Amino acid sequence: MPKVALYNINGEQVGEVELTDNVFGVAVHQSVLHDAVVAYLANQRQGTHDTKTRAEVRGGGRKPWRQKGTGRARHGSTRSPIWKGGGIVFGPHPRDYSIKLPKKVRRLAMKSALSSKVESGNIVVLDLLQLEQPKTKEMVRILNNLKISNKALVVTADKNDNIIRSARNIPGVKPTSASHLNVYDLLAHQTLVITRDAVNRVEEVLA
Repeated sequence: MPKVALYNINGEQVGEVELTDNVFGVAVHQSVLHDAVVAYLANQRQGTHDTKTRAEVRGGGRKPWRQKGTGRARHGSTRSPIWKGGGIVFGPHPRDYSIKLPKKVRRLAMKSALSSKVESGNIVVLDLLQLEQPKTKEMVRILNNLKISNKALVVTADKNDNIIRSARNIPGVKPTSASHLNVYDLLAHQTLVITRDAVNRVEEVLA
């Protein structure tokens, strides 16, 4: 079982935490991580883009000039795609971009992402993270105490409004809860700051 240091909000080590081996100690599967990130980004797309065909644009009901005798090319509508203001031929239309991965693949991707943080030493476990009121200055102080100067993902066991409001304005820092943890955020942020309760919550779901 991998062991990591346990810190308090003052940056002092107060013990060690044993992490579950089949959650935080699995082999990192790069291909599965890639699939998970592609699926996550695809699922963020709304797919509401739409262009109008020649049947949908306004006007063009009358033939612009007679078929023969003018010396000009034959045209039946001024809303043909070759006309200015005409319809779009192969433009985008509403579609569903979502990608659904098998449950085992999603779980393996999450385990791989968590294990990569332990493997690289970019995980910080806190015994407790609690603020009486939203205060960005206090959150900055905590991160400085932990010597975190890069992009960080701050994970708590449950949604904590005070933590969210205190951290959301700090550049490169994203607060979230254990239930909203995803592979993309884990890979997009260099350091994972997670409370001990959140670790237990993640292990209950993935173990």
